[in-house]
Amino acid sequence: MSSDLTNEQRFFADVAQILQAGRSQAYRAINTEMVHTYWHLGQRIVEEEQQGQTRAEYGQALIRKLSRYLGEHFGQGFSVANLKNFRQFYLTFPSLEEIATHCVAHLAWSHIRLIMRLESTAERNYYLQEASSQNWSARLLERNIKSGYYRRVLAHQSPADELTSPDRSTPFIKDPYVLEFLDLPEDLNGKESLLEQSLMNHLQKFLLELGKGFSFVARQMRISTETSHFYVDMVFYNYLLKCFVVIDLKTEKLTHQDIGQMDMYVRMFDDLKRGEGDNPTLGIILCADKDETLVHYSVLRESQQLFASKYQMLLPTETELAAMLAHESTKQMESIENKSIGGEA
Repeated sequence: MSSDLTNEQRFFADVAQILQAGRSQAYRAINTEMVHTYWHLGQRIVEEEQQGQTRAEYGQALIRKLSRYLGEHFGQGFSVANLKNFRQFYLTFPSLEEIATHCVAHLAWSHIRLIMRLESTAERNYYLQEASSQNWSARLLERNIKSGYYRRVLAHQSPADELTSPDRSTPFIKDPYVLEFLDLPEDLNGKESLLEQSLMNHLQKFLLELGKGFSFVARQMRISTETSHFYVDMVFYNYLLKCFVVIDLKTEKLTHQDIGQMDMYVRMFDDLKRGEGDNPTLGIILCADKDETLVHYSVLRESQQLFASKYQMLLPTETELAAMLAHESTKQMESIENKSIGGEA
């Protein structure tokens, strides 16, 4: 009798799996067709505007009239705002081939509507790829855009070449890390334990903020020598980088002692914990503030294993995001100048 129940339960599970797979495929097909439909609607609106008068008033009147017409024949969903979004969609991605290239068809309209408002082509392409490959929800995508996720990755890249993983293929470090989900005050001076516990309480969100490929290993992991015990605040493993990542939390300004301590942790971790086939351990000092001069003249500048990044408890303001963009542009100019000087030499 129990065997029959087991077979029956297996049968039910198989049917449920088939149904779920079918629904998922149907949703993807409907979503793809809907995205293409919105693109064609935007294309037709732009073509009609170009054939008519060039004045902005003509385009506004045309969309208002179209909205009323579609509302009468197809119901809700065709407000003036939505029609303007369709128009912007076509203007941002003027070919269906470009849509397919950047995985737009695999994303929901709510994702695309957020991304198409970004001015930078490189930034749009980044979010399209990441949202698609990492299966970001629209809510998470919106949070990452508001927090300057893309610009924070670029802000930590060196002017000569991109800051990458041990195989130099994937951008890895952000600066700053935005921890607004902790709902903690900005000033945590001397309260590393509070910061650590809050990160543990919101571990899933912290993993998303860290980026791709991270899994949690331990907190306060002990590393022991013959004479001493040391405790690393947080330890992660990144399966894409194939290495351990140790994080030391500092709620004060970065010091030489902090850098030396992390250097020791990374060396000890490589000797005592690193497994066969693992890449060298990476260390991140997550600090409240840092002096760029100190960073410049410390081992952080040349090390491929040690990094220092600030954290902040509030989403960046428009001014801060603009500063990140300016910092990125400055580094790009420095890179071009360095390459030019190198070529002349």
